[in-house]
Amino acid sequence: MPRAAREDRPGVTSPARLRGLARHDLGLYVAAAGASVVGALLVWSATVRTAGSAYLVRHLVTAAVGLAVAVLVSRAGRAAVRGGAPWAWLLGVLLLLLVPTPLGATVNGSRSWIPLVAGFTLQPAEPAKVGLVLALAALLAARVDRGEDPGARQVLLAVVVVAVPATLVLAQPDLGTALVLVVTGVAVLVVGGLRLRWVAALALAAVGLVVAALTTPLLSDYQRARLSTFLDPTADPQGAGYQVSQVRLAIGGGGLWGQGYMAGPRTQGGFVPFQLNDFVFSVAGEELGFVGAAGLLLLLAVLVLRVLVVAARAQDAFGRLVGVGVAAWLAVQVLENVGMNLGLLPVTGLPLPFVSYGGSSMLASWLAVGLVDATHAGTGR
Repeated sequence: MPRAAREDRPGVTSPARLRGLARHDLGLYVAAAGASVVGALLVWSATVRTAGSAYLVRHLVTAAVGLAVAVLVSRAGRAAVRGGAPWAWLLGVLLLLLVPTPLGATVNGSRSWIPLVAGFTLQPAEPAKVGLVLALAALLAARVDRGEDPGARQVLLAVVVVAVPATLVLAQPDLGTALVLVVTGVAVLVVGGLRLRWVAALALAAVGLVVAALTTPLLSDYQRARLSTFLDPTADPQGAGYQVSQVRLAIGGGGLWGQGYMAGPRTQGGFVPFQLNDFVFSVAGEELGFVGAAGLLLLLAVLVLRVLVVAARAQDAFGRLVGVGVAAWLAVQVLENVGMNLGLLPVTGLPLPFVSYGGSSMLASWLAVGLVDATHAGTGR
């Protein structure tokens, strides 16, 4: 039998297929898929009493679509991703500009959504994160490859790339996502060779952004209440403070080993509002305990570290900068989400990547995995 025929037989793995698999960093996909599955189980536990398996199915379907998108983007290759970088940033900004128009919708005091068909919604801040990382990497990569630090022109352009989406997101208002965008941008700039004086200036600008948000009418009353309950959860026990108190009670009641899956009294009793979104970590804390919650954090840490490993292996500065940007984005968002669940940070309404229920966040997170994989040294493109 000819060799080509043998390789095409069902059940026979051909060298071409093996080379195709080698182009992908499987560690990235395994870690992201593991986090998505754990998230599906936590979302199921938080919603089974009221919606059966509906949210479980939606979460898994969204994760599967995200995985397919990640693979397609990865197969497109490094050159295609780099060429599309400015268009991705522009698309993110255009979507953000649509939010304050009649096409946008307000949820929980923040006008951050665009309703789609069949009850689906889009949160433009999520694709804006993707566009920000790609645009900054494309802007700085050429000079980094030549061993040069960014000049004043590149720095000013980079500030614009970060400031435009961050300002639009802050105006929604969404302080948590704006901070993710700023920190992600600074991380890419620092790895791209930004000098210390520029880092200090950007840090001061970020501090000024936070101060302005807290001292001006930019934030809604709902979000101000969330920030005030961080300092004193008893200030509004039936309002914003109620959710914070219930989350703390749920996590504190989990102990070392937890109450048991689908056996947490506060989770199963529906005492934590929006638990499937911003506070899904409290499900792990109550039902899986310290051990289970720590295991989830370890899985997310492995994912972030794997992104950095792939970035270090990239053949050019563009790949390294994309990897650093995605790692910073995921790490900061995990820290913010877990911090607000534990009462260490104010509640800012950020989902836990791959774990929280939410189509926009899930698809953007998987897209980030595909972009990092596209820059993998094994792609050869």
